Amino acid sequence: MTAVGTDFERHWQAWHDQRETRLRDPLGVLSWIGLHWLDTDEQPVPGVPGRWRADGDTVVVTVDRLGELARDGRPLADSTVLRPAEGAPGLELTAGTRIAEVVRRTGKFAVRVHDPAAPALAHFAGIPAYRPDPRWAVLGFFEPYERSRTITTAAVLDGLEHRHAAAGTVVFRLDGAEYRLIAFGRPETGLSVLFTDATSGVTTYPAARRLELGTPAVDGGLTVDFNRALNLPCAFTDHATCPLAPAENRLPVAIEAGEQNPRTRAARTEYSR
Repeated sequence: MTAVGTDFERHWQAWHDQRETRLRDPLGVLSWIGLHWLDTDEQPVPGVPGRWRADGDTVVVTVDRLGELARDGRPLADSTVLRPAEGAPGLELTAGTRIAEVVRRTGKFAVRVHDPAAPALAHFAGIPAYRPDPRWAVLGFFEPYERSRTITTAAVLDGLEHRHAAAGTVVFRLDGAEYRLIAFGRPETGLSVLFTDATSGVTTYPAARRLELGTPAVDGGLTVDFNRALNLPCAFTDHATCPLAPAENRLPVAIEAGEQNPRTRAARTEYSR
């Protein structure tokens, strides 16, 4: 391997190690042990205290004893009204060592339970990935829309939708062929894409992978490095509500780079330290 290749792999390894460190967060994705949907009838949520119900655009939680649940360090008393934002990270209530995260998705409310003693955390053995290869890091160009567009995609759970602010398209070439992907985010703060390819559902997770593209240069140039294509939370847990890739971002070519499907044991043979 050339010195450039060795340096490339070293930088990728540092990125990969950081990814795995973040996944080991004791209250992160791997700590999720349940996603419980609420309706207008008061109900308990397994794993955390309180009685919960949806009420119009809010969630109402009632506790029986002071201190069973707390928000920002302050114990909840009696009934508390919560207003989680659509599609955003949830509002977090602490229940001992656990977290009750109240989320809103497509107008529906759910409580996601985080537990630092979750089996998925205890058994986490790393993220399977293809061996890094510079051939999958190519020059691309960002072509902005005149105005930002809203792209609606389905989700891994039936009946849910995600709405994304699309800033334009990223154009790049692989093996002489040109491809385009719709880019989400804002060019001044960073772009990303959700995509599938011919490996999706084979060695990589079928719903989508995400690739962060950063901020384009003045001429629109940026690096499209598929070695850093990463899994969404739904690849690791059934308690996620991740989006699917938009139809325009379903590449016909096999992108044999980036993170593989952690649910497929065979994928772990592709890369090891």
